[in-house]
Amino acid sequence: MADGFDADAMIERFRERAAGVKRRNLPPVAGEERRHFLEQAQLDFQDFAMIGDAEATMEDGILRLSIDLRPPEER
Repeated sequence: MADGFDADAMIERFRERAAGVKRRNLPPVAGEERRHFLEQAQLDFQDFAMIGDAEATMEDGILRLSIDLRPPEER
């Protein structure tokens, strides 16, 4: 990609982050704090996994990430 930027390496880092969220230990919290922690972990995983599944292109200096959100049977 442009100027030493490696979009594939960036995408791989997001894949690693998604896997890290899955391995994340639940801290000793209960009640509302526990619910909030679990909700945030789900959002973190979702965001990291989506970018980890992206296909990157560089067009005129603009990084474009393409993410197919269709169900697998529609791809």
